[in-house]
Amino acid sequence: MSTGNLIRPHGSEELIPLLLTGEELTAELKRAETFPRARITSREVGDLIMAGIGGFTPLGGFMTYDDWKGVCADMRTSDGTFWPIPITLSVDKSFADSLSPGGEITLVNDETDEIMATMKVTDRYAIDKEYECKEVFSTDDQEHPGVKMVMAQKEVNLGGPVKVLSESTFPDEFRGLYQRPAESRAIFAEKGWKTIAALQLRNPMHRSHEYLAKIALEITDGLYIHQLVGKLKPGDIPADVRIRCTEALVDGYFIRESVVMGGYPLDMRYAGPREALLHAVFRQNFGCTHLIVGRDHAGVGSYYGPFDAQNIFHQIPPDALLLQPLPIDWTFYCFRCQGMVSMKTCPHSREDRLFLSGTALRKALSEGQPVPDEFSRPEVLEILREYYAGLEEKVEIKMHQYAGGDLSKS
Repeated sequence: MSTGNLIRPHGSEELIPLLLTGEELTAELKRAETFPRARITSREVGDLIMAGIGGFTPLGGFMTYDDWKGVCADMRTSDGTFWPIPITLSVDKSFADSLSPGGEITLVNDETDEIMATMKVTDRYAIDKEYECKEVFSTDDQEHPGVKMVMAQKEVNLGGPVKVLSESTFPDEFRGLYQRPAESRAIFAEKGWKTIAALQLRNPMHRSHEYLAKIALEITDGLYIHQLVGKLKPGDIPADVRIRCTEALVDGYFIRESVVMGGYPLDMRYAGPREALLHAVFRQNFGCTHLIVGRDHAGVGSYYGPFDAQNIFHQIPPDALLLQPLPIDWTFYCFRCQGMVSMKTCPHSREDRLFLSGTALRKALSEGQPVPDEFSRPEVLEILREYYAGLEEKVEIKMHQYAGGDLSKS
């Protein structure tokens, strides 16, 4: 099916997937057995898979020093492609020193031992990690989870093109949700959509998310709820629970034909404004024309202002992206308006307003506090209460085991 009416991919006329299939895959897996092996982290696995499925079009692999330097300083790779966050691979210095110039290596998932890709090493370089953190995260505070991730990288970065050989467990674990960009584009084309708004989701969908999504649906052909199914920071709600919440909300409160749900395999970096731009880049590759950008998009703690992720779209060159942001003001439930509203539409005082956030919801549920009906739909709260009750039960069991109790008699 032709997808010619959809927005073109970022920096390219066509998607550039790096994932091998068929005979090419079989042959490359045999070659991979003969190369030196580098073990890669969960974040690097996610980046690799996104490159494999075409989500990181037009990147051809992990960034060289010139790419890294340009992206940190100016959000441009060495060939001028707009890119907001470094996509890098790090290894021990001893491993890097053992490699021949232009040599090939095999990339192995450190958690599963699975061969993920082969890579031709065209560059080896050390980086100033603090510099990267300050440019990308606007801080080098190691309490920031993204900074902590960068500072934990190994001594030497390797750059070069990759051939991706696996999508790990994502296609099976998230069957029906995990999608490649070619698949989401085919769905949009079949529906006849030309304008598609992406809703980035890493938390269970509450009333504020619902309101943002419905605003977007008023001005576009369809909504793409794109959920992160990679790793989050400790304490965040796991993907399978979030997915159930989203399905319940969509089934009960949306016109089902107006929504497509998808999942993508990245780990969160919590880079705030820069990550909002990365979300825009790969949502364009998935076929979206707009990205909903609400309060504190991709943020964490108090490292970013509530609308920094919206403002950054006004600071990049006009030719950086084809996709457009949908910036939406602070949203909340107003008891006097008797509905979801924003700062632009509600004239009432703070005492009349219930501010909604994933952080506040997690805190209330984890502490067993009552959650107002206006905060989230009852179907969603039921799923979340069940999840937190299960956590409490696990904690009680562990405490009992630690105390030497006999669980068979409890």
